[in-house]
Amino acid sequence: MTNPARPDRGAAWTVDDLQDLPEDDQVYEIFDGSLLVSPHADVFHGAVANRLRRILDRQAPAGMLVGQDIGVSARRSSYFVPDLFVAMESALAGGGTALDPADVLLVVEVISPNNAGRDLVLKRHEYAAAGISHYWLVEQTLTVLVNGAGGYREQALVPIGEVYRTEQPFPLELRLADLF
Repeated sequence: MTNPARPDRGAAWTVDDLQDLPEDDQVYEIFDGSLLVSPHADVFHGAVANRLRRILDRQAPAGMLVGQDIGVSARRSSYFVPDLFVAMESALAGGGTALDPADVLLVVEVISPNNAGRDLVLKRHEYAAAGISHYWLVEQTLTVLVNGAGGYREQALVPIGEVYRTEQPFPLELRLADLF
């Protein structure tokens, strides 16, 4: 592997620098100008995320997109790739390297043991500061967080045997057992 190009030695990483990184089995994110590298999700994690995506896709109204593998850039110096997101289709029309958080209605992270702190603390803070209204954490339960004064607050904690119904980001019904 060649050394990734950076504008200046010691300079902060930006979203634009990510295009110079190799296409490999790593997930590259940026927090406050520092590059964060983690391996792609394992099979269980990927299966849960994909099952949830299918469920959300079936219930999403026209004009809304349930997506994966597209990053969200809260600031030029921070960029995260949620496991899933919901945005208006029109938000993708402009292209670019990342979604604007103002266009993102929901981000979802499936918690893995190797990155739990990043999802539970770092991303929770950054997504809230960016103004993303809903954040879901999936880990044998569904924790539904809603952004308000002072950051996210827990709106619901759904155990595996229950059904979650909501109107946000669109009317949906989710049987948590269908994910696992």
